[in-house]
This record gives sequence, structure tokens and C-alpha cells, in this order.
Amino acid sequence: MEPQHSPRRSREKSRRWLLAVLPGAACVLFLLGLFPHLVPPANAQGRPDATPSSSSSAPVSSATEATAAPGISVEREPSPTPSPTPAETPWYLRLVNQDHPLPRDFTVELADIPGGRFDARAAEALSQMLSAMEAQGLSPVVCSSFRTWEDQETLHQNKIDRLLGEGYSPKEAATEASRWVVPAGASEHQLGLAVDLVSAGYQMLVEEQENTPEQQWLMENCATYGFILRYPKDKTDITGVGYEPWHYRYVGREAAQAIWEQGICLEEYEDMQ
Repeated sequence: MEPQHSPRRSREKSRRWLLAVLPGAACVLFLLGLFPHLVPPANAQGRPDATPSSSSSAPVSSATEATAAPGISVEREPSPTPSPTPAETPWYLRLVNQDHPLPRDFTVELADIPGGRFDARAAEALSQMLSAMEAQGLSPVVCSSFRTWEDQETLHQNKIDRLLGEGYSPKEAATEASRWVVPAGASEHQLGLAVDLVSAGYQMLVEEQENTPEQQWLMENCATYGFILRYPKDKTDITGVGYEPWHYRYVGREAAQAIWEQGICLEEYEDMQ
């Protein structure tokens, strides 16, 4: 015989079931209210779409991604512009002095010239200049051109020794010597682009050399062949070397013409580039 259930006991069970289910349902409804995008969109028949649309499967641009989350802004740093690579200084404009010395292992291809050796790339320009002087009845003499590290070291030390013999202190002798015979590594003669030119009739390396016809011609015409008077009388504070009216340096025709026209020295020209 089946047990009889009273209507009262049935109502109590229903009430208990509702009390257990209602809190959970309320939580679900509360969450759906906060996050409505969790509810899948319904299709025309009122059922949620199981297959995403083509628009939802397409790649999202970075701009869309940056604004997808409400209240969050994404700032992207612009890519830095790369610094331009400095142009390499042409070989004929290389600055050599006590602030910009040559490394001890510096080498250069040399060509023989009357009285010495010269950078092979500029030897023809020197030859043309000397030939032009001779065509004018002048008699230039190359008294010094390329020097090795050891050559320059010996010359510098000899100058110091002479000054010591004249009563200079060691410090004074080194300072004064470097104004006339720079230390090894700081001489343009080691670069192969410097030449000391004197008159055959007056070969003294003194200021009076400027009065010879050869020096007068050189000071007026050397730029035509790419040369400059390297250590002018009014630029000693900049060059750090005393006035040498016999020391010429190859810098190329364009630079030589600009330096001659503006009355500047190589250090000043380099600063303008």
C-alpha cells in the first residue's frame, strides 16, 4: 500500500526548495546586470548564436584593443628617430695636432718626391705645384716631408735638449719645444700630407723665410693646388704651433680655397663643418 502524503507536508517541501534556489538565482541575475556582454546575442529565432560572426573573428586593430576596456587608455611611445650617422672625415682633411694625435700604428701609402716621401694620393698635386714654381723661375726645395714616429720623437727630444742647454727648466723646455717641434703623434709630417718648402737661395727655417720669392708665390698660389700655409702668424693661439712660413699642408682644392679666402686655419675650418 503506498504511503499517503499530506498536502501540508508537500507545501513545506516546496517552500524549502524555493528558499534554497532563490539566493543562487538572485546572484546570477545580479551578475548579468553588471556584465550584460556575458549574455550571447540571440538570433532571429530567439536562440543564442553558437557561431561567431565574421566581424567578431576578424583581427582587431591596435587602436581597437587600446580602447576595448572602458576607462583604460593606452598611450604608445613614438619610435625614436635614429640619429644620423656622422659623415667620415675625408683622408685629406684629417686634423692632426696635440689634441688629435695619430695612433702609433698609423700607416699610409707613400710616393717618392724630390727630397723625401709624400702621401701617394696627393703626391701629384705637390709635383704640379713645384713644377709651376719652377716654370716661373723660382727654386723651391723640399727640406722635410714624411716622418716616421721615431723621426719625430728624435727631433722633439733634440729640441728639448737644446733648450735645456740654454737654461730652460725641464718643464719649460718641454712646453717651448712643443711649440716648434710637436711630440710624436701630433705632427702632420707623420700623416704624409705636410711638406716644408724653402728657397734654394735661403734655406733657414726662420721667420725671414716669408720674404723669399718662393714663399711669396706659395702664399698667394698654393690653394690652387690644394695646399694651405698650415701655421699662420695670427693663428698660433689656435694651432698651438709657432708661425712657420715654410710648412704647407695638403687639404684638397675646395677646402684650401675656402681657408685662403676666409683667412682661417684648419682648426677653424673643421669647426665650421
